Amino acid sequence: MAPGTLDEATAAKLEELIEAEEGSQNRFTGLLGHAGTALALAMSLFHLWAAWSIVPTTTLRFVHVGFAMALGFYLFPLARRFRHRLMPWDWALIAAALGVTWYLIAGGDELLDRYVFPEPMDLVVGWVLIALVLEVTRRTTGWIMPGLAAAFMLYAFWGNLLPPPWRHQGYDAERLIPHLTITLDGIFGTAVDVSATLIILFTIYGAILQASGAGKFFVDFSFAATGGKATSAGRTVVLSSFLLGGPSGSGVATTVTLGTVAWPMMRRVGYRADDAGGLLAAGGLGAIISPPVLGAAAFLIAEYLKIGYLDVLRMAVVPTVLYYASLLFMVELDQRRIAARAGMPEETIATERPGALVRRYGFHFTSLVAIVVFMVWGYSPTLSVLYAMLVAVALSFVRPETALWPRRLVEALAGGAVQAVGIAATCACAGIIVGVITLTGLGLKFSDIAIQAAGGSLVVTALYTALIVWVVGLAVPVTASYIICAVVAAPALIKLGVPDFAAHMFVFYYAVLSEVSPPTALSPFAAAAITGAGPYRTTLQAWKYTLPAFLLPFVFVTDPEGVGLLLSFREGMGWGDVAWQVLLAACGLAALAAAAQGHARRALALWERAGFALAGLLMIFPALIEAAFADALPAPHWLGLGLAAGLLALQRRGGAAAPPRSAKTA
Repeated sequence: MAPGTLDEATAAKLEELIEAEEGSQNRFTGLLGHAGTALALAMSLFHLWAAWSIVPTTTLRFVHVGFAMALGFYLFPLARRFRHRLMPWDWALIAAALGVTWYLIAGGDELLDRYVFPEPMDLVVGWVLIALVLEVTRRTTGWIMPGLAAAFMLYAFWGNLLPPPWRHQGYDAERLIPHLTITLDGIFGTAVDVSATLIILFTIYGAILQASGAGKFFVDFSFAATGGKATSAGRTVVLSSFLLGGPSGSGVATTVTLGTVAWPMMRRVGYRADDAGGLLAAGGLGAIISPPVLGAAAFLIAEYLKIGYLDVLRMAVVPTVLYYASLLFMVELDQRRIAARAGMPEETIATERPGALVRRYGFHFTSLVAIVVFMVWGYSPTLSVLYAMLVAVALSFVRPETALWPRRLVEALAGGAVQAVGIAATCACAGIIVGVITLTGLGLKFSDIAIQAAGGSLVVTALYTALIVWVVGLAVPVTASYIICAVVAAPALIKLGVPDFAAHMFVFYYAVLSEVSPPTALSPFAAAAITGAGPYRTTLQAWKYTLPAFLLPFVFVTDPEGVGLLLSFREGMGWGDVAWQVLLAACGLAALAAAAQGHARRALALWERAGFALAGLLMIFPALIEAAFADALPAPHWLGLGLAAGLLALQRRGGAAAPPRSAKTA
């Protein structure tokens, strides 16, 4: 089978996994298909127009959720057995969504003013809106997120029956429902605002890039640039995952796009199926933390912290570089561990040279920098992505095969809106949870509880916070996990003196970890479907590839100098301090990679793996070691460097790498 093609069974399995994240989607043809495209196109065009024009904040949020509900009920069936059919209840739900949206818009300021003393119809519409949001979220993302939102509503109604410290005064429907459905503290809160003003524009931008062939070019260029050596298989995955992920921000999409092409080459050079799947999933996860798009949660960071999106990109640059450096360390050790062949068969190497590809399709590289360049010039993120779209559409006509003529452009715009439906529904549903948290004061209570449980220790609080974010992420998507934990877990770190931006970046990175954590480990499951390996073995391998880098966020919150990795400076810090932090982090990641792979210059004994793990922790997370030794350990960074250097010297003295094994026995 040629690289880039899948058999029907694998393709069906991949579609099922993607639908686990995006919902089972109807594939209408004929008149229904045209109507769905028209509705999605209308959603895109409205948001593009709203980005150029001045639209009242409340109106934009109401219409955004209204479009998401209508399109969600149109394209996502009640259950899989009703796929590709528009049932009577779907029409009824669409009508209800449009009716609720019209009621909210027509109510205007008068509706907002009477939320304290709502009219009976306000409560009826509010209950209907909540039911619609829960149902569209269930259809697009599964039952866990709406179930969690319903549990929080129960807490709001009957929290007065709970013991301290969870108890609150209790709220009736006249107080809770308007708070969630009329004010800007519930469904139409910050998350929906960001979804309506930024996230949907970036999903449209990503769809335009995909339609113009940018994704194919990035994969082809990576294969051509790294082809010809045994190590190129892993290096190709790392480079192409960065190039693909930067503009898309989607972990599963990057994993699938890359895996269909890269797996045949990885298999030929000796990668086991689960190893290859783990690396593909790790590369896909990098898409969520890679500028210029990152994941949807990155836009929320900017809004919660009231900072520019360019500041979020700046904070993400060094961690992203270190993440991919960690993957490269793992890849280089892979070659020693599996003793890959010295070369690869000709058919697995790109047929064109990198220079030729760049001359023909190099204009796609503008997608990596266009948005940032416009923001540096002083444009807002909204205008920057709009101008980047115009640049992408204009440059697509450089080559006839990439040109976005009206039909392809319409399909791209409609596709971008469809991709945004699940995110918009998630943000609206998360608004219910956030609204309950703010109304009941649960966030502040939880912070106090976490700090008391940790005995006031910053290190222990950080460990608890990481565990909480990870557990929440097991059940809900990355965006929802960040939204919930930003108001529940981050305040505990901030209370202990961690800068707010560092606390939110910490929460963001551990929310992203849910992408490779079962039962919602969609990227490893998608990779496993491509390679044929067991999904849980692939997930464990994905953890192996990503875990060293996910210790890095502890530097942000436990080391006062660690904010240098976010390109932020404490008083007295300079670029030299930042360079030192980056060097320590890189060396620590290399040591942890050796421990995770069980290989350095040669195979490691158990005590050597433990030594490299300790060295990595001393360089990356010295606060943990200091806490364990009651601050009695002097200069942990230097101890880590010395220990790693000593272990490498022992390996060098002990001889060269172990003799190569065949690809079959690797």
